[in-house]
Amino acid sequence: MKLPVIKHLTQFIAENDEDFVVETIETLEALTEVPSLKDEELDVIGELISNMYGAIEVNKMIKEGTPQKEALNSFMKRVLGAIDK
Repeated sequence: MKLPVIKHLTQFIAENDEDFVVETIETLEALTEVPSLKDEELDVIGELISNMYGAIEVNKMIKEGTPQKEALNSFMKRVLGAIDK
């Protein structure tokens, strides 16, 4: 996951609508079923999907009243903590 991408997507959600990101996730998930995709291509699609899910999570925290910077930092700490385990 890349914090700058999640931050940018969070801003996109704030300016537009979360539904755009959800629909994009669904489209990318459908693309992963194409049998001719290479592993590298699947990795890129997976990275995009994980960043979009991250942005949705950060957006939920912001809606609950957490300042954007704090929400981003908290989310990344959770992700890094999960990776370290």
